[in-house]
Amino acid sequence: MSSILDRTPSIKSFFFDVGTHFRHIAGQHMVVRLTDPDGYSVMRSYSIASAPAGDGIIELAIERLADGEVSHFFHDVVEVGDAIELRGPLGGHFIWSAEKPGTSLLIGGGSGVVPLISMARQRRTGSAGEPMGLLLSARSKDDAPFFDELVEMDAGTPGFSFTATFTREPPVRAADFDRRLDEDMIRVVLGRLGQPPDCTFICGSNRFVNAAADSVLAAGIPAETVRTERYGG
Repeated sequence: MSSILDRTPSIKSFFFDVGTHFRHIAGQHMVVRLTDPDGYSVMRSYSIASAPAGDGIIELAIERLADGEVSHFFHDVVEVGDAIELRGPLGGHFIWSAEKPGTSLLIGGGSGVVPLISMARQRRTGSAGEPMGLLLSARSKDDAPFFDELVEMDAGTPGFSFTATFTREPPVRAADFDRRLDEDMIRVVLGRLGQPPDCTFICGSNRFVNAAADSVLAAGIPAETVRTERYGG
């Protein structure tokens, strides 16, 4: 563990030096394995937030869950310098390739934005110029991971648009919303994107993904272009 950074009151980013030989694709995840002295072990999967940069450092953003033994360990016990067992990268469906990006719509609920920020970061640092829009739903600005970074990307990255919606407080930007995601909101985001998406990525809790998928289909996005990833029960 090379460093730890607070992202929200319930989400921290943990940075690992995995060596310059490590390669991943935006959207993939790692498996963390913890083993106690008695031999009991537990494994959890966490999405990679960092862009594929080849610098040997990867970022895993981990949310503290009320009943999450692994997330509590990371938030309360892990310190810089600790050795953590990792396996990966894994995943071949929920991925964004800079070689064939197409127009992309990314929709994340809370910590579901983690694999999506990897995609956005890769687009920013690479040569892909196709439009990309990211819609992030969170309870408030303080609960929105990577909010400030995404606002900067929205202002300074050609072809990239960022929209936020907060369910428990007013928006901080005129272009944002203060309600749960719905079909009308998707249509606004599509208008900012400028053209129909070739691929739509949705990530979050089961309930969020179901609602978001229903909304994008109602807005006319073909089901065969939609990819989903679900967290938790």
